[in-house]
Amino acid sequence: MPHSLSTDPEPWIAHGPVLLAYADGVATLTLNRPAASNGMNIEMMQGLCAAVMRCHGDARVRVVHLRGAGANFCAGGDVREFASKGEAVGDFLREVTAHLQVAVGALIRLNAIVVAEVHGYAAGGGGLGLVCASDLVIAADSARFMAGATRVGMAPDAGSSVVLARLIGLRRATELFVTNRVVAAEEARALGLINRVVPAGELAVEARRLAAEVAEGAPKALAATKRLLWNGVGLGVEACLPEEARTVAELSATADSREGLAAVIGKRRPVFSGR
Repeated sequence: MPHSLSTDPEPWIAHGPVLLAYADGVATLTLNRPAASNGMNIEMMQGLCAAVMRCHGDARVRVVHLRGAGANFCAGGDVREFASKGEAVGDFLREVTAHLQVAVGALIRLNAIVVAEVHGYAAGGGGLGLVCASDLVIAADSARFMAGATRVGMAPDAGSSVVLARLIGLRRATELFVTNRVVAAEEARALGLINRVVPAGELAVEARRLAAEVAEGAPKALAATKRLLWNGVGLGVEACLPEEARTVAELSATADSREGLAAVIGKRRPVFSGR
């Protein structure tokens, strides 16, 4: 198998907020809400679950190449949809978080190696969370990373509350979660959050090349190696997901969370009251 996709991709999911195509051992999973910076709404999270499960169900898939359409990989949750739920957002977030956690758990447990291609922003549970749940991450030199949850009065999700600290260390993870500062690609690589940084114009080609290269490996050996590596953190991740979900749902029902969402939409600083 050459270091490139030598056959035309077979469309497995051709329409909707998540696309999936297969060729030469690589399933390319594309987040497809570019106008919303691939912000995750309920339909996208349901589509993400369906796409990952489709990959689970086909032994030909050796690599899942995860990417985003448009200007950003994923800017996190769809804050406008969340804000539109008002005081009912807590119940809504329980459903939303459940879908995201199923998808994250499935990515971690896939036999296939997950290669994330990151450009623009990777923020929140949708963006940074999916980066944390991937096995290899290649990013454009212009990519930016941000936690974002506490900025809107919520808590980290998608397993990032566990994985980020394992990747970059407790002190650094705490700083990123509580300050929500933006991390540039080179710093993300130095911290250990991502593997490689390439010029933005070369990202798509280099990501496909990396996915194809990994797909040439011995499938059972790669799957076993992934399992051994994730067992050191993955079991801890999955054990923490229920508590993470409860915390996100509880915080999303607070006045501070509604204020945080309104502030992001209004592009202003939030004023938190502790309620």
